[in-house]
Amino acid sequence: MGRNLNPKCKQCRRTGQKLFLKGERCNSPKCAMVKRNFPPGIHGSKGYGRLTDFGVQLREKQKAKKIYRLMEAQLKNYFQKASKARGNTENALWQYLEMRLDNIVFRTGYAKSRDFARQLISHGHFLVNNKKVNIPSFQAKIGDLITLKEKSKNNKIFGNLKEQFKKAEPVSWLAIDLNKLEVKVTSKPDLPEAKGEFEPKLVIEFYSK
Repeated sequence: MGRNLNPKCKQCRRTGQKLFLKGERCNSPKCAMVKRNFPPGIHGSKGYGRLTDFGVQLREKQKAKKIYRLMEAQLKNYFQKASKARGNTENALWQYLEMRLDNIVFRTGYAKSRDFARQLISHGHFLVNNKKVNIPSFQAKIGDLITLKEKSKNNKIFGNLKEQFKKAEPVSWLAIDLNKLEVKVTSKPDLPEAKGEFEPKLVIEFYSK
């Protein structure tokens, strides 16, 4: 599956919002959204123009793709699954995206960015219910236990894992065991936890046309 190779800072500047694609750098004064808070390109300094309703929907769809590191076909597939699910379509879409294994690895602090999380998973560092999973898009379920492979615990990449867990923003549907360095999925995420990252409603509207 392909992936977006455009410069990450330009992706944030294009959407007009921090997408936290570069880990700790995004929280530092070096962040491009701090230094150059305008769109990239020769006319970027003129700022962000007014958008039509379609433009707003398109921007939110693009934002979701960039945040979760997805291609168009992947996001559209999640929309189709969400539209067939019982209950609120917006909530279902949000849950499909949040319960990807690469997102869980990022949210809990195993990795500092989703791209790095994808790399770690692809290299076989993680177990789900004691079985190796090397597919970043793997959909976790309630009750799943995510742990590091025994050999990976000695890898210098995970040398400061307890501190990384403590720094990570708490997520209500994931339980972190600092002693065992493992994560358990205790429930499904609720839409209010989206915290303005993107608007699932506008993504649904875009694909429903």
